Amino acid sequence: MQRMANSTSRRCALELGLLLLSGGFYLSSSAPEDARVTYLPGFNGTFPSDHYAGYVTVDEDHGRKLFYYFVVSERNPSKDPVVLWLNGGPGCSSFDGFVYEHGPFNFQSGVASGSLPQLHLNPYSWSKFSNIIYLDSPAGVGMSYSTDQSDYNTGDLKTASDSHTFLLKWFREYPEFLENPFYIAGESYAGVYVPTLASEVVQGIKSGMTPTLNFKGYMVGNGVTDEAFDGDALVPFAYGMGLISTNLFQEVNTACKGSYWNPENEICETKLEKVDKALEDLNIYDILEPCYHRPEIRKVTLRHNKLPSSFRRLGETNRPLPVRKRIFGRSWPLRAPVREGHVPTWPELGSSVPCMDDEVATSWLNNEAVRSAMHAQPVSVVGPWELCTGNIYFQHDAGSMIKYHKNLTYGGYRALIFSGDHDMCVPYTGSQAWTRSLGYQVLDEWRPWYFDKQVAGYTQGYEHNLTFLTIKGSGHTVPEYKPREALAFYARWLAGGSI
Repeated sequence: MQRMANSTSRRCALELGLLLLSGGFYLSSSAPEDARVTYLPGFNGTFPSDHYAGYVTVDEDHGRKLFYYFVVSERNPSKDPVVLWLNGGPGCSSFDGFVYEHGPFNFQSGVASGSLPQLHLNPYSWSKFSNIIYLDSPAGVGMSYSTDQSDYNTGDLKTASDSHTFLLKWFREYPEFLENPFYIAGESYAGVYVPTLASEVVQGIKSGMTPTLNFKGYMVGNGVTDEAFDGDALVPFAYGMGLISTNLFQEVNTACKGSYWNPENEICETKLEKVDKALEDLNIYDILEPCYHRPEIRKVTLRHNKLPSSFRRLGETNRPLPVRKRIFGRSWPLRAPVREGHVPTWPELGSSVPCMDDEVATSWLNNEAVRSAMHAQPVSVVGPWELCTGNIYFQHDAGSMIKYHKNLTYGGYRALIFSGDHDMCVPYTGSQAWTRSLGYQVLDEWRPWYFDKQVAGYTQGYEHNLTFLTIKGSGHTVPEYKPREALAFYARWLAGGSI
């Protein structure tokens, strides 16, 4: 793609490009050269594709700016889909996805104490098959910020509106990608972010907002959806995984009458407390992975474990580098579905994300040379980067996502609902239940799907372009735990083929 040297010529070309586009013609223009990322501290080598990063102002009056990092496809940028990636929380940065999941690099801890992590190319980056935008949203999260502190009191609907404004302005800056198929993807609380934003995008298209986005569909991984389905998912999951006894399951099922998310009597609450007690020392994000609580437990586990290596590694992430360690912490709370009203962030609960060590991302993203290279504001302006922030006060004000999913899929947009089957935070049992509850005809009966001639999980396809998919042995953040399988289903689904 031709790059223009000065802002005046870029602006003129952009205006001409949009003018011709509105008349039915497409003129290839250029991405903003001042957003290009030419190097990153810790990486020695040549980027396999172009990288861009910077801020888009979504509210001029309040000075509200959202930060993005854009990785151009390594395959065919002019034809490959553009995918917007969102991490959840609420309050968690999408650099979680960039650093630990499907970004262009694998991060290796610095050799010396205090040294920067070393970056190596990630063979399972989602940029192998797509152009991908990592967006920190809402303002106050990650590198995004506002000059008006009142903006940090936000919620589902305001976040969706701001993200839609971001997209319209971003595509004006990158008009050469307007004809590419566009998808929205995310995980965890992005189970709310994704469908609400998708709905905003569809409404914008219907109302004639320009530029017109070539929106095709969305994907949600282990996503928050509906308080009843999410809240009722844990007990059946725990029983099916052999984490609670048959007696306890029968007792809690009888006392709660099959509804666990909103206890209506004291006996039900007492039985649920027994369930919580049985599960409290597990890693909520992957029940197969350790969650250490005392240093001596870790020492004994590592020194005296006599299990075969294949058993010891069961459930561990198989990314090429050990990017994130599991550390001390209680996986609490276990059975609190997201309900209308204020949603506390992890810092508000008095802790960081349990069982997780995000030292690599934190040290790298708080380095001023790194921030300068990616055109992010320094720590003195926006504060230190945190995986999940307590800066925002967030309201869940969009209600159940089921109505959003129905409207979007009835509207002809493709949807992939995928779920790591060993996640206890948003268990697959809830996602499977709500997708079935839509009442759509099953077109592809429940069956295994394969990677490298092995069963990688199970899938069921419905009418209205809805697909449900599990990933065998994966935790909450699927591309982190199963990067090869994640890239496989991602590429297959984007291509429109059978998973």
